[in-house]
Amino acid sequence: MLNNDITSLRGISTKRAALYKKLGINTVRDLIFHFPRGYIDFTKPVEINTVQFNETCVVKAEVVKKLRPIYTANRLSIYKAVLFDGDSEFICVFFNSEYSFNKLITGKSYVFYGKVGGNELQREITSPIFIEENAEDFLVPRYRLTAGLTQVMIANNLKLVLPAFKEEEIFSQEILKEFSLLDKTAAIQKIHFPSSLEESDAAKRRLAFEELLVLQLGMTMLKKRNRKLTGTLMKEQNLTEFYGALPFTPTGAQKRAVKDCIADMQEATPMSRLLQGDVGSGKTMVAAALCYFAHKNGFQSVFMAPTELLATQHANTLHKFLEPLGINVVLLTGSLTAAEKREAKARIASGEAQVIAGTQALIQKGVEFQKLGFVVTDEQHRFGVNQRGILASKGENPHTLVMSATPIPRTLALIIYGDLDISLLDEMPAGRIPINTYSVDTSFRERLYKFILKQAADGGQSYIVCPVIGDEDSNLNEKAYAVNYYNELKNTFLRDINVGLLHGKMKQAEKDEVMNGFKNGEITALISTTVIEVGIDVPAATVMLIENAERFGLSQLHQLRGRVGRGEKQSYCVLVTDSDSVYTKARLDTMTRTANGFEVANEDLKLRGPGDFFGQKQHGLPELKMADLSGDVALVNETKLLAERLLENEEELSAGLKARINELFSGVNEHGFN
Repeated sequence: MLNNDITSLRGISTKRAALYKKLGINTVRDLIFHFPRGYIDFTKPVEINTVQFNETCVVKAEVVKKLRPIYTANRLSIYKAVLFDGDSEFICVFFNSEYSFNKLITGKSYVFYGKVGGNELQREITSPIFIEENAEDFLVPRYRLTAGLTQVMIANNLKLVLPAFKEEEIFSQEILKEFSLLDKTAAIQKIHFPSSLEESDAAKRRLAFEELLVLQLGMTMLKKRNRKLTGTLMKEQNLTEFYGALPFTPTGAQKRAVKDCIADMQEATPMSRLLQGDVGSGKTMVAAALCYFAHKNGFQSVFMAPTELLATQHANTLHKFLEPLGINVVLLTGSLTAAEKREAKARIASGEAQVIAGTQALIQKGVEFQKLGFVVTDEQHRFGVNQRGILASKGENPHTLVMSATPIPRTLALIIYGDLDISLLDEMPAGRIPINTYSVDTSFRERLYKFILKQAADGGQSYIVCPVIGDEDSNLNEKAYAVNYYNELKNTFLRDINVGLLHGKMKQAEKDEVMNGFKNGEITALISTTVIEVGIDVPAATVMLIENAERFGLSQLHQLRGRVGRGEKQSYCVLVTDSDSVYTKARLDTMTRTANGFEVANEDLKLRGPGDFFGQKQHGLPELKMADLSGDVALVNETKLLAERLLENEEELSAGLKARINELFSGVNEHGFN
């Protein structure tokens, strides 16, 4: 039954099944494992006059009367009812929802949940979810939706299957008792329909515990499996020539990282190391030194970046470091002509190309290396473990280095990159001018535009970053809309300079054209969403203006700040917000106080608590439905210790646990863990 198509359930038509498929729900099991994002707690109603406009609230009210429906020219049906909460009357509004409107009975009381609108004279609650005042379920699950599906529909469909649902328990009774865990079946039933918040917390803890344990078991087993493989053994080499050719003196941290990696590359097992360094800490130089080391041992090296722009930039940097030493650097990306690709592939296969930089074009069929010994992937969170593995399979178990400029607290990094050893670049190169960071409100805007023009007159370029692309969220300040903002500024305050626009819905070729235009100085001010490339080097960029700064995570703000300050002139980062919340103030104070990415990351983790630290889909891990790597620190530690204990005798892992590991790592570990 669990693997039956979703249409096998009573009440799910082909049309509704198509909506479920948009959420990735194809089977009954998919529906059961579509967990709530949270709950509406109907137990704490307030009076509507105490709530700020545009805030959501729970309010208990009697239906005083139902008004005649209004039908507009554009086929919109508006249904209104007058409600009384014991203190004041207000209006309940439904759009095109006669069904909800008809469920309200005049004279009866209900508990409503919705957003407060209207005005001081007449408040409204729009399209609310509501229950009867004597309803048994006062905790209502909230699910991720798509247009056409409602919370009630999903809940009703689940109520049909959950009573008969049973899931095989993968933990022993001893583990359940030791860690005070619900059994799997109870946890899944209670995560959907808890009788209290305490019950939902217990269910979430059980499911998160399983995910974290399976994740840590899988990552550790990956690491152990890699350690069993024979690596590309290399011998000690003198790097004096490489260091002597550099136009600067490496930092102590860079030299330590190179030394750590070279020690790994002389082992019989392949190196698997993460090089984590703040923006501008010099990761590419470390990679170049290791490419030189591999070359001296007679091996090719490959350097994969997530975008063509970054790949081209890395190719140019590697060329600058290595070509004077007689090492040929070749670029391979998707946008090369067919003839250029054939030539690049031929040079790679023959061994004439000794260091190859490129995009995911490197992992396509037809790319063959003569003697690949060293693999680098940049911005690791943009690649999955699977892609890293495909690239490594092009050689005889080559040494691998993954690089990330996203500062992550070390305890968290050990989980996310559990199959890697870690090197930190915690020193900045000498002579780098600190970026001046300020937090201001919107009253400074015109002064900021004048400042951008002044910087432009002096040869400086500016980024202006907005949280969203277009008219997506009426609650956001209008300046947050990148497209509208672009159209306004290019015709008003910034009409005397060349203004560009960049956002994620543009085609890759269009994005590359705009970024190249900015990099080459043809565009003076770039209005963008957060798609501006991590690691892109535009030395003339001196201003980073971030609108609605309260909408961004601290680590994200720090990454954006790192787009400037790459040249010889003083650079500035200005955070614009009208938010007066204590939380926002604490976060932005951190940004103005420190430029240390690891300090920012730790503060971000501390402030967000159970929030999502960097977005589950960003770091290349298997997707986790319930576990929160940043908030569930105690659970992370508990499961880490249990994983170590269970792996002392891997044969004793239950078949259920092995199946869950393979399920979570499907597409990552092609050989399985059995």
